[in-house]
This record gives sequence, structure tokens and C-alpha cells, in this order.
Amino acid sequence: MNDHVTLPRETAEEYAEWFRTLSDATRVQLLAWLARQGSPVRVRDVVDAFPLSQSTVSHHLAALERTCFVTAEKRGTSTYYAVNPACLSALPVAADQIMAGASGICCSPTLTDLPTQGAAALVTTQESR
Repeated sequence: MNDHVTLPRETAEEYAEWFRTLSDATRVQLLAWLARQGSPVRVRDVVDAFPLSQSTVSHHLAALERTCFVTAEKRGTSTYYAVNPACLSALPVAADQIMAGASGICCSPTLTDLPTQGAAALVTTQESR
């Protein structure tokens, strides 16, 4: 391996998978919605919150679970999903490592600058994060 490569290939591949998973706007919306829930929620509750079929919601939740963004817990006949608390710190650290400590807020709008239209639009202020 070249000395100038500071991010190990295995780590880069893992981060790339994370960002591929998050390259779908619906998954980002689902993750944002789950992050704002006070406790794990049933798939049915997720389906009720979004204009999507249960199979579509399940497909996206499975992708988020594969990359460890969410956890799934079977309770009887229902599966409950919640944001994996480790991802709340791991994702910003990954961005910081990729950008060599310079990620900051370089080119991303703050959450308060994002559009708020649509039933599933999930916007918060920086203070509530």
C-alpha cells in the first residue's frame, strides 16, 4: 500500500457502503424519522407515517439494518426498528476521517435551511440535535 494513503481500504469500503445506503432519499427520510422517535417502532407505524407500501418500507429498513444504521428487534409477530445509537457518532466520525478532519460544515446546508414541504419532510434545528 502507498504511504500517502491514510484511510485503509477496508475502512474506505465500509464507508462507501454506508454512503451507498444513504444515497436513497427515502432511506434518509426513514432514518431521520426513526431518529426522532422516542422508542423503537413497529413497521406498521413506519408505513403509516410514509406514503409507501409495507414491502417498500421493509426493503429500505432491511438496507438500513444491513449497514447497521438501524436495529431490528422481533417482538411476537412484529418487528421494531430504532436508530442504532452507534451510528449517531460513527457517521460524523467517518465524514471527518474522509475529509482529513476538515469536514465541518463545508458544503452542507444546515438542517434549518432544508425545505420543509411534504408529509414526510423531517426538519429540525441545529439546537435540537
